Amino acid sequence: MALLCVHLVRRSHFCGLSAHVSRNFQVHVNSSQVNLQRITNTVRFRTSPAKQPVLLLGNGRKMYFRFSPQSPCPLPCGRVCSHLIHTSAPRRALPAPLIWMVLKPLQKVMAIILGRSIRKWWVALPDNRRDLMREWAWQQRWRLAAGAGVTMVMIALLLLTHLDESPVTGRTRLLVFSREKYMELTALTSEAYVEQFAEVLLPVTDARHQVVERVVQHLVQRNKDIPEVSDVAWSVHVVETPNINAFVLPNGKVFMFTGMLDAVTDVHQLTVVLGHEMAHALLGHAAEQASLSHVVDLLSLILLTAIWAVCPRDSLAMLGQWAQGKLTQLMFNRPFSRKLEAEADEVGLQLAAKACADVRAGPVFWQQMEIRDQLKGEPAVPEWLSTHPSHRNRYSQLDRLIPQALELRDNCVCPPLPASDPRAVFSKSVHVLLENAKNQVKGVSDGTNKPLPHSPGTLPTAALLAQTVQPCSLNVEQESKVQVTDAASETAAAGPAPAPAEEDRSQHQVQCIA
Repeated sequence: MALLCVHLVRRSHFCGLSAHVSRNFQVHVNSSQVNLQRITNTVRFRTSPAKQPVLLLGNGRKMYFRFSPQSPCPLPCGRVCSHLIHTSAPRRALPAPLIWMVLKPLQKVMAIILGRSIRKWWVALPDNRRDLMREWAWQQRWRLAAGAGVTMVMIALLLLTHLDESPVTGRTRLLVFSREKYMELTALTSEAYVEQFAEVLLPVTDARHQVVERVVQHLVQRNKDIPEVSDVAWSVHVVETPNINAFVLPNGKVFMFTGMLDAVTDVHQLTVVLGHEMAHALLGHAAEQASLSHVVDLLSLILLTAIWAVCPRDSLAMLGQWAQGKLTQLMFNRPFSRKLEAEADEVGLQLAAKACADVRAGPVFWQQMEIRDQLKGEPAVPEWLSTHPSHRNRYSQLDRLIPQALELRDNCVCPPLPASDPRAVFSKSVHVLLENAKNQVKGVSDGTNKPLPHSPGTLPTAALLAQTVQPCSLNVEQESKVQVTDAASETAAAGPAPAPAEEDRSQHQVQCIA
């Protein structure tokens, strides 16, 4: 609530009164009513012809004060008695998305009850009444069709009024919930996440937290020309858990899991990953996905009501409801989620390019993730059943976007990249790994067993810390170069880390990322 600036005019005799703010839209002074006037962003008192104080309000908002006699004021008349003003606490409505989330199950229950009631009513009708109803519906078929058409046109017009242009990409999208309304729900969500991870959050003095903090702030600084980036207060929370995950809420809360820090091999991959997650936030994908889900759920309520009205038994109706839910997910929710992930990959790569990262490391990360899943024996889920694109499709898409990202990076006056391409280094590393595996199989058959090198993409977190633990200054190029070289030499068998050109790479890394 805005600060109320109260001024007392000399000889106004107001010192013996106290004031209480209410919303009754009247002003009473000693049981005598006076007029209310509005001015700019201040609240003050002036003396009326009857020597009674009159309240002047600002911002066009009408607020009324009720005065009651109190003990004599210790201050002389004409002094400011602002301590006599008491305001009631503001009341905030629940965010619209939160209300929708609460009412969503209730809407389905109401649709089921309505459909089941229609079915029972139809079954209870005599045969002659059913024939009359069918005959009436056939006679009124054109009017009913016209009514349905008008309803669909009204729904389409309503949806057209909620179209919005996506930042950065300029894509037209549907937003039922505005960004401001969704920010209120995001604030509640972020508080819940902080409370959930309270016991496993790393302190800000931890080196891993400082790494993520430094990369995030560098991304924000290099992309401050985007209003959705510069207008948000970004903060970092690192969660100590082996899960390979990271996400960013629309209000700028970054949650990074230590499992993700173990999965990336260098700071360039970390920049691409954080750029992807920040792209979700600045593009407003959460509000967009909630809007589509809201519209689809409302339209599916009609189908759900029809299922329970047409099916002769509750068991068949439940089966039809289950099929309808699965079809909705496969046809709308999951494809749309994959589309948003692909868009975040593209925009995130642009953010990383403007931050002078080696964007060629982006496809390598997803190749590493694919090999990691294969080595762990995790079952491959078909892409059409997942909310995310497959690892192979993701690195293929990023590989196609690399030329455009490199051009954007050059336009941002970034230092030149090393001649060694991380993608080529990774391919050679995988080839060496496969050759070593074949040699081990031959060694087993010959009786000479050789140890299998580590799987690619498993550079320790210490190597990542060594790349960014030094201050972000060009004066520490040589120190950073030595640290990265030592870390890479310890994990040369890992493969995906660009060990052959790591010295040249670390020099540009300090300039572009640190």
